[in-house]
Amino acid sequence: MKANIGTIDRSLRIVIGLVLIALSLTGVIGLWGWIGLVPLATGIFRFCPIYTLLGIKTCKHY
Repeated sequence: MKANIGTIDRSLRIVIGLVLIALSLTGVIGLWGWIGLVPLATGIFRFCPIYTLLGIKTCKHY
């Protein structure tokens, strides 16, 4: 798995994932907040399978 997520994209994914999980834990949005695990995981691993399928890279490594 080659990294295909850049720094800004990675930061946004991690923040959005954590916010969704926190909202779920507080009961604001219910169980749907656990979908935040997806952007959190892709941000941590710097790899997005959908980006690979679409040929998108937001990182500077080639």
